[in-house]
Amino acid sequence: MKHDLKISLKKPSYPVNDALKTYLQKFNRTIRLPIFYDDLLRFQGSVEVFDKNDRDTLWVRTYYNEFDRKEIDLNLKKIYTKLHSDGNETTIPLLNVDAIDYCTFGNSKPFRIKIRNILNDNYAYFYVKKADASRIYGLELEHMLSPHNLNFLVYEDTLIEEHISGIPGDEFITTMLPNCTEPEKAQIAKEFVKFNERCMIRLLGDMRSYNYVIVPTHDFDHVVYSIRAIDFDQQCYEGKFNVYRPQFFKENFKMVDLVSEKFEKQSVSQYKLEERSIVAKRLLSFKNRIDRLIQCMESDTLSKPEHETLLKTTIFEYTGDIRFKKSKNMGEILKNSLSFVKRNYQTENTGIFF
Repeated sequence: MKHDLKISLKKPSYPVNDALKTYLQKFNRTIRLPIFYDDLLRFQGSVEVFDKNDRDTLWVRTYYNEFDRKEIDLNLKKIYTKLHSDGNETTIPLLNVDAIDYCTFGNSKPFRIKIRNILNDNYAYFYVKKADASRIYGLELEHMLSPHNLNFLVYEDTLIEEHISGIPGDEFITTMLPNCTEPEKAQIAKEFVKFNERCMIRLLGDMRSYNYVIVPTHDFDHVVYSIRAIDFDQQCYEGKFNVYRPQFFKENFKMVDLVSEKFEKQSVSQYKLEERSIVAKRLLSFKNRIDRLIQCMESDTLSKPEHETLLKTTIFEYTGDIRFKKSKNMGEILKNSLSFVKRNYQTENTGIFF
């Protein structure tokens, strides 16, 4: 069954409370930064950035006055050394800030920084954003519950995020998926089932095709594909349960069709069970850290009361688990979702989750 979802047009940014700050310090996610998000807003002007096909990317390339640019460039290089190494500044003379791009599309309005090594022309990106508690929780949950590690830093009201490499999902679906071999399509379909399940379990919303990337990896004589979320703004915010299930966004309908084409219902259930088991194992591996993070979320405000009521009621109707109905906020709803998965894994319950 397909139907397009409508989500909130503008999600508010939630501040980082003291409990989350303490958590970030304990797990080395915070460090003193030489520049803040607001400092980058001092640009004097900008020009539009187009892709190789002359389409507007919705990013603009900023420019600053000469004095500001010199100071900003140096501080961005320092951030790069803190993000990717131990902060040793001996490599700074080898680095160049090639571009500072600003995006007015979406909630976070990030800056994208391109840093190039002048010796070999290798380059890397990172992002400077306003610190939003929702996004930080999303990043941490992705780091612990997905197959992928994430690197980010928080200082006061500024968030630094490492770039996640891959082919944007919307571009892949349009231009590359039709040319994939049948075995590759089957593997991509399998990954989408797992990705869909993982997002649902940890309540990561709005995974439309432009909010995740497809990552191809060459392995012997074939290519292995994985799917990675790249936007964590909608962690535990929306009240509609299907917002946390990528299959219900029209931008993903071609992926849903691919799953239907390649798999019988039994195979889909098998892949869902595999992903739940993997998530459960990660929960056990990161138990103390996950528990601390969930405690922070339980003491935090991450959504509107009406969203929380709708979500816990819907999940209760799916599961029959009274714990969801008794949840007081989004943190407790997520806690009960993860506990549900873990209990089923430990009791070898193979019933379909939700």
